[in-house]
Amino acid sequence: MADGVTGPVPRAPAGGVSRGLALLVAGAMFMEILDATVIAPAAPHIAADLGVAAVDINVAITAYVLTLAVLIPVSGWLADRFGARRVFLSAVAIFTLASVGCAAAVDLTSLTGTRVLQGIGGAMMVPVGRLVVLRATPKAQLVTAIAYLTWPALIAPVLAPAVGGLLSTYASWRWIFLINVPLGVAALVLGRRLVPDVRAERPDPLDRWGFALTALGVTALVIGLEALGKPVIDTATTVVALTLAATVLTAAVLRLLRADRPLLDLRILRIATYRVTAAGGSVFRAVITAIPFLLALFFQLGLGWSAAQAGVVVIALFLGNVAIKPVTTPLMRRFGIRAVMLTAILASAACLVGMAFVTAATPLPLLLVLLSASGVFRSVGFTTYNSVAFADVEPARMTHASTLNSTLQELGAGIGVAVAALFVRLGAPLGSAVGLGAGADQPFRVAFVLLALVLLAPLVEALLLDRAAGDAVTGHAPRPPGKSRNRA
Repeated sequence: MADGVTGPVPRAPAGGVSRGLALLVAGAMFMEILDATVIAPAAPHIAADLGVAAVDINVAITAYVLTLAVLIPVSGWLADRFGARRVFLSAVAIFTLASVGCAAAVDLTSLTGTRVLQGIGGAMMVPVGRLVVLRATPKAQLVTAIAYLTWPALIAPVLAPAVGGLLSTYASWRWIFLINVPLGVAALVLGRRLVPDVRAERPDPLDRWGFALTALGVTALVIGLEALGKPVIDTATTVVALTLAATVLTAAVLRLLRADRPLLDLRILRIATYRVTAAGGSVFRAVITAIPFLLALFFQLGLGWSAAQAGVVVIALFLGNVAIKPVTTPLMRRFGIRAVMLTAILASAACLVGMAFVTAATPLPLLLVLLSASGVFRSVGFTTYNSVAFADVEPARMTHASTLNSTLQELGAGIGVAVAALFVRLGAPLGSAVGLGAGADQPFRVAFVLLALVLLAPLVEALLLDRAAGDAVTGHAPRPPGKSRNRA
């Protein structure tokens, strides 16, 4: 697309990064990521206030993340059609007002509805903001710009468990949403001055049928999973919703494969290294992103901890995630993506099984080591999948590949939480059937083991991956046969 600029584009002195713009977008990303994770440790408090079971709060998490997944593909088109500044400011306003609505929710339905509105704002706010930063930054400074946009993804998940736990324990869970208000107001004021009105001169037409079918199919899938996870299964709703989801999503796939300019270019899945991220990587992400949700509930409902205690301890998981970041690329360069990926999957499964054996008597240092290890392999696994995804994608298809990858990541995260809640529901009868008893902690222990078993799917796919996959992007050079480790 040819991009036109209808307003002044802020640029840094001497061809550098527009720091104000980059930091503004980084702040918006911080809000979006924080809200995706902050609700988990507060779930029991929210549930008690709204009169529902704690595990039912998963629908508010799932609705938010899946709304992001459905709308991310159209965010770029909206920016090209209506202008980046207008779309970004509208998104911030929607996100901020929806945050107020979440804080004022009187039942689970209203909370879920306002979380959907938050997802609408987040889906436009972050991708459009990122796009504007990249377009307004000279190529020589792209690495610096991306560094600004990376820190929210590292810091927000570390802060979120503690913020959610402390606020819900010592103030009110409603404050976890109200903290967005001053941030949103500041973003609106600064955005009017800093965000350029970038738009396309002739935007591509929107694939309306592809969007409608995808949105309807994903919505039906979520409704079906939620109905299946009820204490008393709603058979009619489950059958109708899951049948509709299968039918509509099949139609969506056929539409996207046949369209000249599809909403999501599924033809990229023909590339083996990309497909392993889209399939096994999505399953891996679904399992791993469900862990903080399950841990927060397990610690509070199973072990009797406060939300503040649970939130602070879960930080160990994300600290491990951050600490290993500088080492992941050297690991892939030394051992290859396939070997590192297999290690991450197997170790993540082992950590899940370890969580199933945690009790109130487990020494805190041992628990912190377990959670930190889980965070380490979470980070390593995500990095391997993200690295191999684009290893063989041609530059001309990179935009479509990136959009589809972002969509599948959000879908995996949302469905993972929904499936984890379903496993907790199944945990009680399964635990009783195998003689584990009927304690409040048993359903969570079963859920951890079931999630570990789900990782068998990406494990098999990784085993079938070419040993040289991704070597072009990591610089890994396999040792020739017969060569000693100590000789070139």
